[in-house]
Amino acid sequence: MAHPAQLGLQNAASPIMEELIAFHDHALMIIFLISSLVLYIISLMLTTKLTHTSTMNAQEIEIIWTILPAIILIMIALPSLRILYMTDEFNKPYLTLKAIGHQWYWSYEYSDYEDLAFDSYIMPTYFLEPGEFRLLEVDNRTTLPMEADIRMLISSQDVLHSWAVPSLGVKADAIPGRLNQAMVASMRPGLFYGQCSEICGSNHSFMPIVLEFIYFQDFEVWAS
Repeated sequence: MAHPAQLGLQNAASPIMEELIAFHDHALMIIFLISSLVLYIISLMLTTKLTHTSTMNAQEIEIIWTILPAIILIMIALPSLRILYMTDEFNKPYLTLKAIGHQWYWSYEYSDYEDLAFDSYIMPTYFLEPGEFRLLEVDNRTTLPMEADIRMLISSQDVLHSWAVPSLGVKADAIPGRLNQAMVASMRPGLFYGQCSEICGSNHSFMPIVLEFIYFQDFEVWAS
């Protein structure tokens, strides 16, 4: 999860998030190089009065500064489209989990198991144990198996919500009357925190999400 004075993104816990971080670094480097070049050119214009008549009306340089930005945009667009299609791939998910947003809590239903559903409310401060996070802990954590593709079906019962877990690279809107689909996977066991990312009313800040990824055999014991 995030920590004070953090500058970068959260550590990746899923393959999609690793790809997103790599694309972020790729795009940031391109932006840094462009900014450095523009700053260098501006500094030259402010510090020298030298001009070259052959560059005042030259077709070659106009072609270069037209084609070069197009090439840069392609270098950004191709990795972006690749990740976009990766987020929509669903290869035989191990299980399906339905998340329903309410004002102001989440309900979860395990579609592959009978009578396995619960509500997840924020944990009041006076119930917190040492080491638990205020405004991020819930009374019922969502338990899932690690190293498995999990299909999320996300909807809402009242207003717009958004189910987001940054370290897994997942963010999907919860819209009343509509099912949105997302893929969730974790490469390691642990707790992963998220929150509602859509302003949904006065208690919008009090809709945390806690996913607990455990080993397969432990999950089957828990689900049974």
